[in-house]
Amino acid sequence: MQKFEIGRLLELIQKYKITIAPIVPPIVLAIAKSSETDKYDLSSVRMVKSGAAPLGQELEDDVKVKFPGAKFGQGYGMTEAGPVLAMCLGFAKEPFEIKSGACGTVVRNAEMKIVNPDTGSSLPRNQAGEICIRGDQIMKGYLNDPEATARTIDKDGWLHTGDIGYIDDDEELFIVDRLKELIKYKGFQVAPAELEAMLIAHSDIIDAAVVAMKDEAAGEVPVAFVVRSEKSQISEDEIKQYISKQVVFYKRINRVFFIETIPKAPSGKILRKELRAKLATGNH
Repeated sequence: MQKFEIGRLLELIQKYKITIAPIVPPIVLAIAKSSETDKYDLSSVRMVKSGAAPLGQELEDDVKVKFPGAKFGQGYGMTEAGPVLAMCLGFAKEPFEIKSGACGTVVRNAEMKIVNPDTGSSLPRNQAGEICIRGDQIMKGYLNDPEATARTIDKDGWLHTGDIGYIDDDEELFIVDRLKELIKYKGFQVAPAELEAMLIAHSDIIDAAVVAMKDEAAGEVPVAFVVRSEKSQISEDEIKQYISKQVVFYKRINRVFFIETIPKAPSGKILRKELRAKLATGNH
């Protein structure tokens, strides 16, 4: 396909009886929110794989309904790390339950650890921190930039990804968010991806992004950019109430701005810089 069109994609799946569908989160979102899926036979799909950006459990569960009988899994990687760090490897095994929201286990012949981003000390299972990986597959360094290399790969050979995540009791990795995207509300940390997953789970919301807004009292507060679904009249207050019922006080949405589309890179990553620029200029 020269460009993504939901109807055309579904038509091609039906026509060619596609069995494996590697997609990115914006397409997962489009499929999950689309009513057109009912018009096509998607039963040939036995495996759906997503990568390039975090995908929340709610959205993953929503898209599973569209592909009955298919297994769904995520992968996680970055160019500097070879490029895959973790992948769901249970597709061919029976029985094997891939957990919603997980992006698999660390790749073979590599080590992974989760560290406190402030102290660098290793963290136990089920505790979120910066993901680090070590192995022969990681990059030697950034070309002609030893300082950037030293900031990324420490003296013990651990590559610091800049991503926040945790490893559960079954060795499966869950991504929380980018370290630099965390919103600092007083002494608390708020992960935008967590709030975004809640927002897009709402039937009146097609897409959403959460960024930090400067605040004199708190330092930073979470604000949301929201794309309403067609004919929806959901209000800012309704969205705030919807979120506040699900989160602790410091994760509550401070402001809601309605826009036509969420700016994203082709990979599916939200272009938060553009949204922060809107806040800075008051152009929202």
